[in-house]
Amino acid sequence: MPRFALPTRSAKRLLAAPIVAALLFTATACGAPGWAPAQTVVPESAVAPMSPEATAAARQQLAGLAIKGRAPKTGYSREEFGPAWTDVDHNGCDTRNDILARDLATPTFKEGRKQCVVLTGRLSDPYTATTIDFTRGQGTSTAVQIDHVVALSDAWQKGAQQLSVEQRTALANDPANLLAVDGPTNSSKSDGDAATWLPPNKAYRCQYVSRQITVKSTYGLWVTQAEHDAMDTVLATC
Repeated sequence: MPRFALPTRSAKRLLAAPIVAALLFTATACGAPGWAPAQTVVPESAVAPMSPEATAAARQQLAGLAIKGRAPKTGYSREEFGPAWTDVDHNGCDTRNDILARDLATPTFKEGRKQCVVLTGRLSDPYTATTIDFTRGQGTSTAVQIDHVVALSDAWQKGAQQLSVEQRTALANDPANLLAVDGPTNSSKSDGDAATWLPPNKAYRCQYVSRQITVKSTYGLWVTQAEHDAMDTVLATC
């Protein structure tokens, strides 16, 4: 099984422009999807519009997603997607701190052999278009949460039950599916899909929906008809 490779701290400083993530799926001999890692993503600006090319690519991916009804939630638990915030790239830092370090401006780190534990930073929140000062600690850390853009419960009900534990662990820790965002706003989203929840910041909805489409396409997940129509409506405004 291939390993993911998140960018090192020095490499992330050299990334000057957003990178569109794509994890390539291949078919296994038994017909189940397999996965292979690709370049991680840098979050788009909360206000930058999508290019016509990116919008067309999202529309093409959306057209390729299967449309089915939502499967029962039976059997779902967070543990079905592996231990929370697994260090999938084996860089010595858990996924949550990797995403905080990626998404926060001027992050500071706890002293130690590795710069892993993010202590402070400033988030330009894509969901609310506000700036949030993050301080690690009891009662303060929850101001910034890491959102699964495609909620794991939603994924479970739309194909993830059929994936292997390794594939589900990859999905739960995939940088393309993770964003540091405003905590209360993330809580209000819960496990909603595009038909039931979109970011309050309308300027980010195109990028948000495009991320969901990419993740669902990558992992062979499907959409409901209502979800498909909501995504199509958003892309029509991009």
